[in-house]
Amino acid sequence: MEQVRQASSDDLHRIGQLVADFTVDRAGHRGADLTRPADGGGELPDPTGTSLALYVTQPNRLALVGTLDDWVAAVALCRVDDEGGERRGVLDVCFVDPGAREVGLGHLLLERSLEWFAGQRCRGVDGIAFPGDRMAKSFFEAAGFKARLLVMHLPIDGQPTD
Repeated sequence: MEQVRQASSDDLHRIGQLVADFTVDRAGHRGADLTRPADGGGELPDPTGTSLALYVTQPNRLALVGTLDDWVAAVALCRVDDEGGERRGVLDVCFVDPGAREVGLGHLLLERSLEWFAGQRCRGVDGIAFPGDRMAKSFFEAAGFKARLLVMHLPIDGQPTD
C-alpha cells in the first residue's frame, strides 16, 4: 500500500540514498551542471552531509517519504523561501525510486507537499524540470504548474554545452 508520511531522523540514511539517485538522474539533463540555487534550480542537499538533516529539524523545511508497504521508495524535500518579501515554496527534490514508479507515490508526495506549503502561507510553489526532462515537466504540468522562467545560457570560454 502506498503512503506518505513526514520523515524522521531514522529515515535520513535512506533519504540520502534517494537524493544521491536523484542527483545522478538529474545530472543527465541539459543544464543541470550549470544550475545554482540562485537561478531557481533548487537546493540539493549533500546526501551524506548535515544539510539533509535540516529538512527534518527546521520549521521552514520538510522531508516527506513515500512508502510501499514499509519500504521507503520516494522522497520530497520542501523549503520555504522568504527572500524578496514573499513566501515561496520550493520543492528541492521530488523523486521516486525507478522500481516504484507508476503507482502514484509522486502524486501523493506532491499533494502532501502542497498542503504543507499552503499551511506555511506560501503564495506559490516552484518545482524544477530541466530542458528535455519530459517526465518531470509532465508531472508538474499535470498538477497545474506553469513555467515562470526560462534561463538561457551561452558559455564564453569556447567550450560547447549540450
